[in-house]
Amino acid sequence: MSSRPLTLTVASAAVAVEGLAALILGGYVAVETLIGQPSDVVTSIFVAAFGILVGLGLLWVAWGVLQVLRWSRGPGVIAQIFALPVAITLIQSQQYAYGVPLVLAVAIALVTLLAPPSTKALMGEDGPHPS
Repeated sequence: MSSRPLTLTVASAAVAVEGLAALILGGYVAVETLIGQPSDVVTSIFVAAFGILVGLGLLWVAWGVLQVLRWSRGPGVIAQIFALPVAITLIQSQQYAYGVPLVLAVAIALVTLLAPPSTKALMGEDGPHPS
């Protein structure tokens, strides 16, 4: 698509911030696993790899949203649906510094991904077109 609505730019930024956070946290766990003495090395490696892969995946989705690629909306929305319970759990665990920003990012991403201008840009005026 030639024109990108502001809603998709904001959605892309929100998803990219989530992706960067996951990538940084995954990298942090990886470094701590290598230089520290984790109680469970296998779990630490898994958590690090998972964080890095999720971060890279979210950055890929953010790029797709920014490029107004139809495929990016589904994974973007699904990622927010999975992130919301994580954010709520963080808040309930009194980890406000992580939970509150995540709730805000999820809300911004969902609202902007599902906004009418985003739908129109991604799906076209007549709805989805056959591939």
